[in-house]
Amino acid sequence: MHVQEWLETIPAVAVYVLVAVVIGLESLGIPLPGEIVLVSSALLASQHGDINPYVLGACATAGAIVGDSIGYAIGRKGGRPLLAWLGGKFPKHFSEANVGLAEQSFQKWGMWAVFFGRFIALLRIFAGPLAGVLHMPYWKFLIANVLGGIVWAGGTTAVIYSVGVVAEAWLKRFSWLGLVLAVLIGVASMLVVRNRARKAAAQRAEAAEREPVPATD
Repeated sequence: MHVQEWLETIPAVAVYVLVAVVIGLESLGIPLPGEIVLVSSALLASQHGDINPYVLGACATAGAIVGDSIGYAIGRKGGRPLLAWLGGKFPKHFSEANVGLAEQSFQKWGMWAVFFGRFIALLRIFAGPLAGVLHMPYWKFLIANVLGGIVWAGGTTAVIYSVGVVAEAWLKRFSWLGLVLAVLIGVASMLVVRNRARKAAAQRAEAAEREPVPATD
């Protein structure tokens, strides 16, 4: 049973809550398949009238914004020790190389890193906590967080729902393609980010080796 089939077995209210909670926890910094759950729910809404796409999009957007905001508060209070703790719990996601790349992105792009990070699976879990750790001004974070949440969560819901309505008969037979596409996009973006993280780590290591060793008396 895949995600959409399982969602069909629970009430609409539970779908709304599940989408908000999963996306909220992912935005907070816990690696969860928020994008897959959202795509599956939007496809389900296009095929069943019990799920209102507007309510679904609002719940997804609220989960994204609230989760990121909580992550920001935790990151600002926990600081870098929090990143080290997360690295111990989720080494594949919060490795030193990944954190270093994300930090470089934030230092270079500022609030735009929060906005565009929403669309990249791996960076999505970094946005809130790392913005807090780096003490990004909250008003900048809030603007990017709200806009990113609306565009990503609301936009994804609207696009997938519209496609489902237009091609309902086709999607009933091949709805799994939507999930496969979402997974492939997420995996591809993660591989690209990890590859860039390895290159950045290698460059930092080479730079450190080239630095002259201070002479000792």
